[in-house]
Formats: sequence, structure tokens, C-alpha cells
Amino acid sequence: MRFAKTAVAAAICAAVLLPTGAKAQNGDDEEIFRQLKVFADVFERVRAEYVEEVSDETLIEAAIQGMLSDLDPHSSYLDADSFNDMQVQTRGEFGGLGIEVTMENGLVRVVSPIDDTPAFRAGVEAGDLITHLDGEPVMGLELSEAVDMMRGPVGTSLTITVRRGEEEPFDISIERDIITVQSVRSRQEGNIGYVRVTAFNEQTTSGVEEAIAEFEEELGENFGGIVLDLRNNPGGLLDQAVSVSDAFLERGEIVSTRGRYEEDSSRYNARSGDLVDGLPIVVLINGGSASASEIVAGALQDHRRAIVMGTKSFGKGSVQTVMPLGSAGAMRLTTARYYTPSGRSIQAKGIDPDILVERARLETIDGPAGRSEADLRGSLEAEEAPVEESGPQAENAPQDQALEDYQLARALDLLRGLVLYSQRTVN
Repeated sequence: MRFAKTAVAAAICAAVLLPTGAKAQNGDDEEIFRQLKVFADVFERVRAEYVEEVSDETLIEAAIQGMLSDLDPHSSYLDADSFNDMQVQTRGEFGGLGIEVTMENGLVRVVSPIDDTPAFRAGVEAGDLITHLDGEPVMGLELSEAVDMMRGPVGTSLTITVRRGEEEPFDISIERDIITVQSVRSRQEGNIGYVRVTAFNEQTTSGVEEAIAEFEEELGENFGGIVLDLRNNPGGLLDQAVSVSDAFLERGEIVSTRGRYEEDSSRYNARSGDLVDGLPIVVLINGGSASASEIVAGALQDHRRAIVMGTKSFGKGSVQTVMPLGSAGAMRLTTARYYTPSGRSIQAKGIDPDILVERARLETIDGPAGRSEADLRGSLEAEEAPVEESGPQAENAPQDQALEDYQLARALDLLRGLVLYSQRTVN
């Protein structure tokens, strides 16, 4: 047994002290050997004396997962299956409930439900805390373990216990399904183009370009501007966030990343060409807007290219690098932080909107009909003035829109005001 422990300790020390392709670490080699010997002793004691037999592979994976997950909420170990699932997810289709999650104080925090998924339809909201999965407490689980419990065969159900604000905890039953993420949805609101980006995957930039091309074709000179809706967008691929930002910027920095070492820092700049030729843009964000969506909002805000409206974003401003480990899977390691063009850190701060608009619900109120000048006895008749052509006019969206989505209604009103103001200035 003593020989086995010594062999394990030597192997582990050799692996750590003789890294391949990594930067040399400062420190006392003897102290590292001492600490790793403690680990080897614990490893062997568990192998020999734990109440049930546990495979070496399971113990090693648990040790790696513990080391990574203790660093921050986003670093983790991905076994071969999880690594494959992650690759599928970035292509826009995967199995599950349809929520982006993180770990907070031992519980699972919902960053955002994905539009038109089982979780979204069941009423899961950004900011919800998941305390139990099928009655089993989440406390004590690693994030990857909780995610594995939420996955399962299509058509099976999972009951999650949710804590929302000051409400009593309640259960939501969700049927698992194949999650196909259509990352871009669009429609016309009068003469305004509405573009909803639900996540940043390999389809996002092309989806935005196609939506704008349709607006230009159908609206022509009446095209007044864009609402870019990034609410409840949990993020995704950095290159897609950069290219979407670049689509609306003529020049300048989009985002920079700064790592532990100077040579690990990088900067992404815009290329000439604005997809909508300077038309006004309003970006909608909320507490479910994270990572890549914060990069886009921050870039357009710092360059004064868009007005950011809504509520403060999530504040996930760290860079995770996925490092394949051969057949063993991969590790996701936080290697840098994101900074907006003005040098603001997104991490744990988020993006503050230019105009704060909380979620609200409006209702129309019927009141008594008022009197006007025309009702007064002896009032003068109006003289009709000749109508002059003054260019395309803004069209109003149905009143029901304001009742359904107050934040979007405010964004549309703002854009229509900007369009009218620019027309009057020109005229």
C-alpha cells in the first residue's frame, strides 16, 4: 500500500511540475510536493476504506471538478458527454429544459429561460432560484451535477422547486424536449424593425443580416430604425457578439479582454460599414442579459450608436476558454475579463441602461368624454390648410402592444419620436 501511495504521489507531482505548453509557475517545489502527497494519501485512503468501492476514474474526475468549480461559478470540468453536449449547443440544438443557469450560494440561479422552450412556456423567469429537482435538494451539488439531473430523455418530466423573490417556494413541472434555438426572430412594428436575439450561436449574425435585409426590402425609405431586443439573452459565442456589434459600427473598439498576463490580452475592432446606415437603434436589456449580450449593449452604448433601455444586466463579464483533454473531455477555465470600449469592466457590474424602464403592465382607463373648443357655442369653424408632403410618417403599433410588453412599447415610442424629430429637422 505504501508503494502505491508513493507511486501515485510521484505521478501527480510529475504531472504538475512538468507542464506541457503552460507558463512556469513560481513557488516552492518542495511545498507543492508536500501538498500533493496529502492529496495522494487521501486518494488512497478513499480507495481502500470508503464504504462502497469507487472507481479511480470517478475519484479523479471529482477531484478535478472540485478544483475547477471552487475557482468561480463558470470554471468546470466537462466529461466526454458534457463536452459533446456543449459543442452541439453552440450549433443551436440540444436536449433539455431550455434554461441558462449558474450556481449562487449553493443553489441554481436561472440566468435566463430560452424563448419558446419548455421552461419558458412553464413560466420559469430570469432570477429564479431552483432549490430542489424532483424533490432532491440542490444544496451540496456541483453545477454540472445539477445540470445533469435536469437533462434526460425527451418526453420525461422534471419538477423543479422555485424560490422567487419574497414568494413562498413553489413547484413547476416541465417536460423535457429537444431545444432548437432559433437565435434571431424579427417582425415589423409599423415602420420600425424589431429584432429579438435569444442567444449568440453560429446562426446569429446571419439571422440579424437577413432580418434587416427584409426590413429594407419591405419598408424601403419608410424604414425608421431598429429595436434590438437582448432581454433574457444568456450570451454565447464571443465571435458572434463581436460581429453583431460590428454590423452597426463604422469604426472603433468593440470589446477587449484582459487576462493574467499581458500577452493574453486582446482587442476586437469594428470594420467600416453600418448595416442600417446610421438609423436610430434602441437596445433592450434586463437582468437576464448576460455575457455576449452585454458585450453588444456595452459596445453600442459606449460608441453612442444606440440608446440602451430596460434594467441593469446580469454582469457576467468573464471569458471562459474550453481546453480539450483528449478522450477525457475538456476543462472550461476562466482566463480573462471583458471590458467595454470605454474601459468599463462588465464583471459583477453589468450594463446600466441609459433609460431605466422596469417591467410594468398598463391598462386603458375609460373616463367621461371631455369638452373641446368645438363644443362651445359660437366657436369658429376651422379653415383647412393645404397639406404639404413632408416625407414618410411614423406608423403606430397596435395599442395592445403597450399592454403586453411595456418595455418594448417604450422603446418603440422613443424610436418613433427620434424619427419624427429627424424628419422635422431635415424639413
